[in-house]
Amino acid sequence: MLYRFYEWWVARSLEHIPQYLCFMISDEEMRDDPGKISRVVDWCLEISSDVTRHYGKDAGIISITIHISTRDPDPDPPYLDLIRIISDRAHLILHHGKETEDAGVGIPVAVAVGKSGREEIIDAIRQMADEKTEPGDVDDHKLEQYLTFQHQPDFVIKTGGSHLVDFLIWQSVYSELFFLDLNWRELRKVDLIRAFRDYQSRVRRFGA
Repeated sequence: MLYRFYEWWVARSLEHIPQYLCFMISDEEMRDDPGKISRVVDWCLEISSDVTRHYGKDAGIISITIHISTRDPDPDPPYLDLIRIISDRAHLILHHGKETEDAGVGIPVAVAVGKSGREEIIDAIRQMADEKTEPGDVDDHKLEQYLTFQHQPDFVIKTGGSHLVDFLIWQSVYSELFFLDLNWRELRKVDLIRAFRDYQSRVRRFGA
């Protein structure tokens, strides 16, 4: 009961939250608590719903991206079915290996298992080459049209205290970063609210 009151007390100061949100976790963290991914999505949706109800639709979350970094990608990791459960409450786009699955309706939640930013950029360049794109036509806007992940995250949350990987290396150049010393298993809803409160207090400069 006391924890729920504290959670409410921390959340009451939220007026806006990141609209394009990204989590970066490791394969080890995912295997350690595979069911946490659905709970985190639920928390995000609950917080977004509360903020939207009080401050309007422009204050809530528009999309969520979750990256699971792997050193030796398993083409069929054991936690895929637990990720697929997200489609019960959101629009899930699941990338694993060479496969992409699309299911559900609602806020888009993209989950990428093992895909790196370098891979994404190389794939984009190869697609342009396959389509015989003229070199002179290649600029920032052109490259972005071929990227798998189109959104530029407002806020990137990294759990576990380890360094960032190169996922969304192009899209996240102006993102706000938040490093949690907590591992994925230990993450609570109140920790997520605190992270959003920290984001709210920042003045974004977009490289200026």
